[in-house]
Amino acid sequence: MANQKKQKQQAQQYQSFEEKRETKRPILLNCIKAFLVGGFICFIGQLITTFYIYFFNFTEQTAGSPTTATLIFITMLLTGFGLYDRIGQFAGAGSAVPITGFGNAVISSAIEHRTEGFIVGVGTNMFKVAGPVIVYGVFAAFVVALIKTIFLQLGGS
Repeated sequence: MANQKKQKQQAQQYQSFEEKRETKRPILLNCIKAFLVGGFICFIGQLITTFYIYFFNFTEQTAGSPTTATLIFITMLLTGFGLYDRIGQFAGAGSAVPITGFGNAVISSAIEHRTEGFIVGVGTNMFKVAGPVIVYGVFAAFVVALIKTIFLQLGGS
């Protein structure tokens, strides 16, 4: 019994010791950086959309797909040159939340496993990180569409 008390006291002392030496994270600053970088990425996406609308005669609805593809392509280039990792270190979730985070996840896995070959390395490992995002994204879209359909069938506007 005395041994258990001593162990509990040591654990509490260690926890106190650890809390005093823990690095304090600048949470507010990190949130501001994530907000600004995520917003800037979305701003670039809006510029690309506007470019497609005015120079290629897309509509607002049809400009979404090429804009997404362009953002993913730019992200893959930046990831390949090692620049997107620096953006991610600075911005945190601000760089991971938009579609660019998806592009980064795909290309990072592909680059990491390229030495194993195109089929076994790149092909099988490319979607390990992004695959669950695709699965749950599609599932969430299905659930939202189902709820909307039920709502409209019940007389909602």
